[in-house]
Amino acid sequence: MLDRYIWGDVSRISPEAPVPVVDVYNETWTAGGAANVALNLASLGARVTIAGYIGHDESGAKLTQILEKHKISVLRSSGTAQTIVKTRVLVQRQQLCRIDRESSAPAYKFPVNKFASILAAAISECDAVIMSDYAKGFLDDELVAAIAGDARSKEKFVALDPKPKRKLTFDRLDLITPNKREALELAGMTSGAHNVFPAAEVCARLYHLYKTRNLVVTLGEEGMLLAKAGNVIGAIPTAAREVFDVSGAGDTALSGLVLALVAGQDLESAAHFANAAAGVAVGKLGTAVVSPNELIAYFDNQARIGV
Repeated sequence: MLDRYIWGDVSRISPEAPVPVVDVYNETWTAGGAANVALNLASLGARVTIAGYIGHDESGAKLTQILEKHKISVLRSSGTAQTIVKTRVLVQRQQLCRIDRESSAPAYKFPVNKFASILAAAISECDAVIMSDYAKGFLDDELVAAIAGDARSKEKFVALDPKPKRKLTFDRLDLITPNKREALELAGMTSGAHNVFPAAEVCARLYHLYKTRNLVVTLGEEGMLLAKAGNVIGAIPTAAREVFDVSGAGDTALSGLVLALVAGQDLESAAHFANAAAGVAVGKLGTAVVSPNELIAYFDNQARIGV
């Protein structure tokens, strides 16, 4: 996806309707969706190849330019559908509204057979594969089975960030990273808004259903819940100190988790690293990436204040 930001000020209400009039002073673009995961990986030092749908339009050209600027290789699927664009209007550091432009889900289906050999070659050259689902129609059971099966046969690390509102079939992955609501949906459970999250039951049920080695449930301001083979091994509090924008924070956390785990860290250490990266990201406005220098500065500051 392409994330577009319109920056402006408001000093009056429209005479045509009771809505604010935004005086625009700037407009910026960055990569969103799975492309934001790719940007975060690249910013943290990884070499990245991304496969996704990018339309033959001005937004697609801009998105491709952003990815190539960050030295990210692009395996591009195209068709008649438009590039997905999310436009956010920001006034005085607050999001006023968001405008989405996208086609229907079937238009974004990935032609697995057409790209099979290209995908296989890319998987052979990597250490890890991340499937980042946004329920837009690109990831489906056929593609998940093809990628996961090929990656496992080559002993690659395989992660999935699921969106259960468009249910996918998967099993025996190395990592999944649902948020609290998504974890409940995947487990086929419900819980009231004010009820205590049934962590042990959710983790056990998700392992029974999907046999995922590592599970990290992102809990927003409550941090992260960690489980291995269905057993809760702990929880860590959020690293965020000042939150300006949560856009893309999950992408940053996913990137940090996979990089740390593939580098040989245990799940708890990887989660602390990812949590710190997400904490830095939400301190910025807009979909943001995190650099090694920013993480070093964060950890230096934590050491100084004795955290």
